[in-house]
Amino acid sequence: MAIRISGLASGMDTEAMVSDLVKAYKTKGDNYTRNHTKEEWKQEAWKDLNKKIKAFNSKYIANMQYSSYYNKRSTQVSDSSKASVIASDGATTGTQTLEVKELAKTAYLTGNKVAATDTGETLESLGYTGSGKISIEQNGKIVDFDVTKDTKINEVVSFLQSSGYNSNYDTKNQRFFVSSKVSGAEADFKLGGDREALKALGLSLDDGAVKIDGRDAKIKLNGADFTSKSNNFSINGLTINAKNITSEPISISTDSDYNGVYDSIKSFITDYNSLIKELDTLYNAPANKGYNPLTDQEKEVMSDKEVEKWEAKVKEALLRKDSNLASIANAYKNGMLQTYSINGKSYSLASLGISTGNYFNTSTEERNVLHIDGDADDPVSSGNTDKLKAAIAADPEGVTQFFTQLSKNLYQKLDTMSKSSSTRSYGNFYDDKAMTQAVAKSKTKVDSWDKHVTEIEDRYYKQFNKMETMLSKLNSQQSYISNMFAF
Repeated sequence: MAIRISGLASGMDTEAMVSDLVKAYKTKGDNYTRNHTKEEWKQEAWKDLNKKIKAFNSKYIANMQYSSYYNKRSTQVSDSSKASVIASDGATTGTQTLEVKELAKTAYLTGNKVAATDTGETLESLGYTGSGKISIEQNGKIVDFDVTKDTKINEVVSFLQSSGYNSNYDTKNQRFFVSSKVSGAEADFKLGGDREALKALGLSLDDGAVKIDGRDAKIKLNGADFTSKSNNFSINGLTINAKNITSEPISISTDSDYNGVYDSIKSFITDYNSLIKELDTLYNAPANKGYNPLTDQEKEVMSDKEVEKWEAKVKEALLRKDSNLASIANAYKNGMLQTYSINGKSYSLASLGISTGNYFNTSTEERNVLHIDGDADDPVSSGNTDKLKAAIAADPEGVTQFFTQLSKNLYQKLDTMSKSSSTRSYGNFYDDKAMTQAVAKSKTKVDSWDKHVTEIEDRYYKQFNKMETMLSKLNSQQSYISNMFAF
């Protein structure tokens, strides 16, 4: 790099002159930088949109192909104070009988009151002067702990805790409290060992300690016996939570949940509307001519808010008229227009009361938004007769098969669109490979041009340096000659 010395001999502002000479080159470089920034923003915009498309397809299109998606169930219990029941989508419809025979219990021991008011006190202070072992047993597994007169209460607490139990010594009530961490018979425990040590600690059942044994919950469902470690049972699609013992059988009534089916379809349509509106908005965005990414110099003379508004204008138009955007939007729109024959009857979204609004009274971004007749949340169609709920109640199988076929068709189209290619990775709906290459290429052009401008600047500075050197020598010679004739 040339040494950049200002015009000491010539008096010229060489930096300003060089800046003017390379101004056109830097302007061209700014355009390369703007283009690179735009390529990066476009790539980020597509990444975000691609995530939304994939999330929608995963949540709905992939799952709605299967009839199990629509097998919604509702359940009622004749006495909810005895049990609560939740039916999964695969639960059998009909009425069943339930009896709660026993509730699950957690093994819990409340110690007898002893004299200690501090966990640092020893067994000797409680009257124990020997040495031996205390143990805790669960399912035949025994864990021992050596105790002496010097053993402290907090050491006994630590032993019980490290053995896998909840344990505490309440200094206010002067009692041990020990319990299993889970309910059920398998988690029950038994304390044993040196009886005198247990007695001193208040842990002996023969000397005042009280224990609730751990036990399983037991129910009869349709006459069959079931047990569980907890009060929860999962049986043939039913999740039963036993609350109280029954004196007589209670009934569980399970039926198809038509409201659940409706809500699932409405959720699909609602999220579809959000996605298709975004796709159309991005595709039909205004051109915003004259708005390009700002250079650092341009940002310096603008406020942060002005910069934010400017960049929003640029980003708004990034995917305008994008061919990939048009392809995915058209795939959705065409897929939603399909008609299918089911059991001799023709089904379409329109036949179920799901359609777009009036074309001429709707904005461009809203024209492909779907409205469900009778939907109380939709001011456009809330006053219409609710055809969808009526169809679900009259022919749930037909409605299910229609949406199953619609989803399968959409899935196949979208899967084909997202196949791997030389420009696209599998599962994506835009040319991510090509875009990555474009970003890299634009960055290379920026770096290459910056280097080129620097070389031009160095060349100009070298030339000015030579001129300054020559002028400096000339000035020296003139000064020497002047000095010679000064006498």
